[in-house]
Amino acid sequence: MLSFPLIFTGLTAALALMSIGGGLYEFSVVDPVWPERRDLIQPDLGGLSRRRFWIPAHTAFEIALIVTLVACWSIPDARLWLIIALAAHLVMRVWSAFDFIPKALAFERLTSTAMDQDAARRWAQRSRLRLPLDLVVGLSMLLAFATVIRSL
Repeated sequence: MLSFPLIFTGLTAALALMSIGGGLYEFSVVDPVWPERRDLIQPDLGGLSRRRFWIPAHTAFEIALIVTLVACWSIPDARLWLIIALAAHLVMRVWSAFDFIPKALAFERLTSTAMDQDAARRWAQRSRLRLPLDLVVGLSMLLAFATVIRSL
């Protein structure tokens, strides 16, 4: 039987997994190349716009997570997994807001041909450290979803 908690927990888990996929794509396809080809991450020069994916992806996940927390609050085991997902996501978002996003925007805005490729490579390598947090979020969401299924 479909229920509001089941639907939203499944949706939120799917959004968390989508975020993992986006991160895997970035650091396996985009990040190895762009330090030598900065135009690849510069939308004004025909490159990809990371914000066209990440802003809607994070916004949808965060809204869905809040709704899911409210919907599942009366299911203690699911609530625990959702709080773990929320905490890991918050750590990743705060870290991104103060470190990764400002530097990514600076790389996108560079107009001179001289770019510090070593700094770009270091940024790309550090960016991979966000993946474990995304994995915690994704696994926690899957465990919350499984808990909701068992509670039906």
